[in-house]
Amino acid sequence: MSEKIYSKLEEMSRELKFAGYVPDTSEVFLDMSEEAKESSVYQHSEKLAIAFGLLNSENGVTIRIVKNLRICVDCHNAIKIVSKVYAREVVVRDRTRYHHFRHGFCSCKDYW
Repeated sequence: MSEKIYSKLEEMSRELKFAGYVPDTSEVFLDMSEEAKESSVYQHSEKLAIAFGLLNSENGVTIRIVKNLRICVDCHNAIKIVSKVYAREVVVRDRTRYHHFRHGFCSCKDYW
């Protein structure tokens, strides 16, 4: 299924950029080009999980993600836009708290 997931990720990338998403690479500390940094943050596990969830669930179904690390700023911003563009509720449980993304907003009010 990896081909389908990465294809959906590319589709998400186009739709999110059309909706105003700009990759935030401020937390990437590796010495690489800006383009490589953007590519790197766009393949984070949360985004892959959302692509998988969009492929394997019907419209309106909540996507739930659990991870043992803190969600990065870029993923947080991207998931807010995903919740608005795809009209889905996304719940992410990270190391610290639950994030409920709905209609382009997060329950943490961008403080985490």
